[in-house]
Amino acid sequence: MVDIDAAIGYVVAHGDPVERARLSYLRTGQPASPEIIDRIAAGQMPEGGWPASADGQVPSVDATCFRLGELDDLGGLRAGPVAERALHWLAGAQRPDGTWQEHELLAGEAPAWALPGDPEATLYLTSVAGFWLTAATVEVDPYQTRGRYGDVLGSAATFVAGQLRPDGTWPSFLAAGWHAAGLLYQQQYFYESSRVQQVLGERLPDMSPADVAAMAAALRRVNLGDDWLLRNAWKRLAETQRTDGGWDSNEGPVFDVNITLTALRACR
Repeated sequence: MVDIDAAIGYVVAHGDPVERARLSYLRTGQPASPEIIDRIAAGQMPEGGWPASADGQVPSVDATCFRLGELDDLGGLRAGPVAERALHWLAGAQRPDGTWQEHELLAGEAPAWALPGDPEATLYLTSVAGFWLTAATVEVDPYQTRGRYGDVLGSAATFVAGQLRPDGTWPSFLAAGWHAAGLLYQQQYFYESSRVQQVLGERLPDMSPADVAAMAAALRRVNLGDDWLLRNAWKRLAETQRTDGGWDSNEGPVFDVNITLTALRACR
């Protein structure tokens, strides 16, 4: 089993104020203080999104979804002007075909998963943006499948479902899979979501600890339940937890606290 106490101790010892606030919310459900929320909101643009870099001039879909994830870990996704502006901008940034892409001005600095006009990046960003709008809907009502973003999510899910191959795989990055599974499930594409989850289960033994934690946390966030995939993910996290209580991130030691918090969210 995952050693929860050791993971908590690792975050307490190595986390910054925002990360310790995230831990507090995970442990007690106590929302973060306004000061902590203000740290995240500091870079928010007037449109509602966040730029891809500190000196960026246009909001980024990828960066905004990352910040929504931070807010969610602090209890800040349900209400408040910061989340509301971000969600409103994200919904409005959807393209007529149901997809999301980064602005063309970001082409020179965008990572592979966010390249404007790239089909793999388009599927990834559509899955992730749809996921976070879904999470915001579930936060208000766990059983609501339409909600205020119903048309936006419906067209996003239709696009994502249309991209799946007959064997359930998808022509994009691994992380697109678990975000797509949550979006599809909540939009009642149950068969398509199940196919994606089956593929994720097959890939689980080769996933990094960071990917396993991110997958399990995402699937729990949108109420996919305690099923076989989550149980196997928890087992894998137990096998890969370090003796100091943390897990290795994909981006190096500086992000180990972040992925340890994600693992805690997956297992709580």
